[in-house]
Amino acid sequence: MKLATWNINSLNVRLPQVIAYLQANPVDALCLQELKLTDDKFPIAALEEIGYRAVFTGQKTYNGVAILTRQAVGDVIKNIPGYDDAQQRVIAATLDTPAGELRVVSAYCPNGQSVGSDKYAYKLAWFSAFRDWLQQELARYPRLAVLGDYNVAPDDRDVHDPVKWEGSVLVSEPEREAFRSLLSLGLHDAFRLFEQPPKSFSWWDYRQFAFRRNAGLRIDHILLSDTLKAVCSSCVIQREIRKNEQPSDHAPVVATLEI
Repeated sequence: MKLATWNINSLNVRLPQVIAYLQANPVDALCLQELKLTDDKFPIAALEEIGYRAVFTGQKTYNGVAILTRQAVGDVIKNIPGYDDAQQRVIAATLDTPAGELRVVSAYCPNGQSVGSDKYAYKLAWFSAFRDWLQQELARYPRLAVLGDYNVAPDDRDVHDPVKWEGSVLVSEPEREAFRSLLSLGLHDAFRLFEQPPKSFSWWDYRQFAFRRNAGLRIDHILLSDTLKAVCSSCVIQREIRKNEQPSDHAPVVATLEI
């Protein structure tokens, strides 16, 4: 079973890329972030033509998340229950597997803009609410996978130039601590379960030839519960997708589970 996450940076613009990706990489679940479209504009029919269903929650211009699957899903939750937030950042659904129910969460965590800003304070508060909810999800679903754009590079290995980025948004210590607080629940960074090439990143700015220079950050993650960690056989960043014409600034990350 393969689970993937990809910040698509506008599904309207990159629908052909998503379709091509799924045809070449028929994953069991693809979590998308930054749909940047309203629900009535979601391309249900185009995805059904290639055998995929979708659950989603979107908004105009910003945010929006989805889970694309080849099977029907259940127990769909949109946004963090009990957390008052107009921004569409979370969707969760349950898949049936031979080993039992598998809970998948697609999350687009706040960027934070700059350290000390109102958006930074919102980011930290959002992570706290996200953690509290995931704790409840873990109690209900021992097979839990939380995929998405976390907008946090967990440590200096995940930053192309740690000195340049030190103290900046995406790498500041409070943000890293918020990320670690998720791991403390019993979740595991799937990418770091395996030996990985140095300078492995999932996001590169469009400016200053960042991708060509590999001046990136690893901010897209797949977190797995103990039960799923035990059956995870690989986790890779599909860097080649960033070479597409008019690409998203993010590359997909995919984990393989032996289920």
